[in-house]
Amino acid sequence: MARGIPQEVIRHFQSVPLFREVSKKGLRSIAAAASDVDVSAGKILVREGEFGRHLYVILGGEALVTRGDRRLARLGPGDWFGELAFLDGAPRSATVTAQTDMRVMVLGPREFESVLEREPGIAARLMKTMAKRIREVDRFLRS
Repeated sequence: MARGIPQEVIRHFQSVPLFREVSKKGLRSIAAAASDVDVSAGKILVREGEFGRHLYVILGGEALVTRGDRRLARLGPGDWFGELAFLDGAPRSATVTAQTDMRVMVLGPREFESVLEREPGIAARLMKTMAKRIREVDRFLRS
């Protein structure tokens, strides 16, 4: 099954900093564990304050990230979101809304845990990338 993953999907996962150093085999495992979902423009993918445990990787389209009434970021192909709640199960820290029709890969925590058993190096990369992302958001909020 994993060998049938389109190269386009593998390239998108590889462009995500979290997965940049993962082997091709590991990328195929991650992509195979995720679900491919089409999303209509205007749909809220995650809502600030709600619980959710899924990580999203954008394959196509654009999304807007907001916290309260404040715009935090625009996301597009190769971007990802949902990692904080994905890791700790706490409420979502922001709302992400599809600005255009989108195609996303959605990865749940159980599926990711099985991938981590096969590719333990992903966990260290995830922590490093998360720290960088938190610092970027903190700098933005202070400005």
